Amino acid sequence: MTTTERVVTPTEEAAPGSVGRRLSRLSLSSRLVDARPAVTRPILPLWLACLTAIGGGIALTNGFPGTDIWPLTLLGVALTLLSLIGRSWRGAVLVGLIGGFAFWGSLINWLTLYLGPVPWLGLAILEAIFFAVGAVAIALVYRYANAVWTTRLGRLGVLPVVISGLWTAREAITAVAPEGGFSWGRVAFSQSTSPFASLVAYLGISGLSFALVWLIAFVVQLVREGQASVVGRITLAVAAAAVLLVIPAWPAPTQGTTRIAAVQGNTKSGLLDRVEAGDNLNAHITETLGLEGQNVDMVVWPENASDIDPETNAIAAQDLDFVSQIMKAPLVVGTIAERDGKYYNTSLLWENGQVADYYDKRHPVPFAEYMPARSFFHALAPALVDMVTRDYQIGTTDTVMNVNGVTAGISICFDITDDQAVSSMVNDGAQVILAQTNNADFGQTDENLQQLAIARLRAIETGRSVVNISTVGHSAIIGPDGTTIDAIAPYQPGAMVDNVPLSTTTTPATLISKGIELLVSGLGLAGLVFALVAAARLRRISEKKA
Repeated sequence: MTTTERVVTPTEEAAPGSVGRRLSRLSLSSRLVDARPAVTRPILPLWLACLTAIGGGIALTNGFPGTDIWPLTLLGVALTLLSLIGRSWRGAVLVGLIGGFAFWGSLINWLTLYLGPVPWLGLAILEAIFFAVGAVAIALVYRYANAVWTTRLGRLGVLPVVISGLWTAREAITAVAPEGGFSWGRVAFSQSTSPFASLVAYLGISGLSFALVWLIAFVVQLVREGQASVVGRITLAVAAAAVLLVIPAWPAPTQGTTRIAAVQGNTKSGLLDRVEAGDNLNAHITETLGLEGQNVDMVVWPENASDIDPETNAIAAQDLDFVSQIMKAPLVVGTIAERDGKYYNTSLLWENGQVADYYDKRHPVPFAEYMPARSFFHALAPALVDMVTRDYQIGTTDTVMNVNGVTAGISICFDITDDQAVSSMVNDGAQVILAQTNNADFGQTDENLQQLAIARLRAIETGRSVVNISTVGHSAIIGPDGTTIDAIAPYQPGAMVDNVPLSTTTTPATLISKGIELLVSGLGLAGLVFALVAAARLRRISEKKA
């Protein structure tokens, strides 16, 4: 945006230049003060803003795996912000809904593979509504920014912080609500292969999202501040990016290793797969017995690897005993457990013929692992609701197990997206993270790669190795610095046997990432309050002039 950018106040038509005259009387340097009116007019007509928002949503999606062109995430943020500058709340609702649906609809299209369009459409619309609420907040701040920050320095120094804080707040809220939230599609989750990924060890997931959105918001504001020279603006933009890129990667110190065998059975373990009870268990037994003679400290199977609960079935218990004895190591195995008439998605530590410890999944997925308001939704889509035959409980166990002398943090499927669950592992002393998952319901779609990217960022964030083991893939062992130690090709049976680095390091992110999230979200919301106060003040002035 050049110096010709047009901004108006509600009173400008009644009293041309009145707000401009008020601002011009401020006793600040003429190089910093703008006598521009206080209400910014949209820089794009509504139809073009909608198209720009659609382009922004598509660009955001293609920054994530599997396209994985991470700079497109930054472009998507820029297009989204440009579509909102100067918009009224009504226009922002429309732009936000359209852009949000373009983003979420394309990002999670893997939901349609087996389940059809209804779950996909419902989740995409819900997330688009949240996206639109965030868009309204951002648009209102942009619209009244000139009335709040009357100097160029204020707009460059504070406005990008507020905008990125609001973006981060919206991501943080949708990560936990409703029904436990859907922590997917956060800007940071697109950056596992980018040069910005190392920042997550310092800032955490929300902090990384904030930093990247701040960078784009700052560049957008530089373009809009047309009074500055082109060279000066380019220099500041490059310097801002350099500040983020020159921060050295966290050293990720390690303390010894443990030898882990992680087994991918390539089982038919999807919701719609027709299998006999025990097929999954037998597939993982077969693949594990092929490792006989290997010297390992533990064997790790994925989520639902034992489709028969060994706590209630003597034959399944004997099978696990046999494997444990052959491998001379304890097993960490996923299964479904029933206790007191309630069901849990569980990870068992099996050794010496019994369950030595267990972890219940903290983040069961609504509408997949349990059905909120079952009777209500059954009336809308009975066939889909009936597919969710039982409601898994939210786990309350601690997040770690002592596996052969190693404190292992346990994560089941979407738990790896849960900031609090990951933080709990580290606080409970985890030296390595075992991320068990079952991706069979999503086939060879981008969901598997998106989840693996999250696991890689968690490794960097915590300074811990992550063993991401799936029933069908993508399975990989990721080092504390985010590098891939080993991997198994998707949709093939196989095993990884590796010396996996252990760590008890405390990264800055594990100490302060929640504080960063609260701080930047608070700054964003505070900026929104200032904008709303300015809007009310200008409305009163307009009413007096009328």
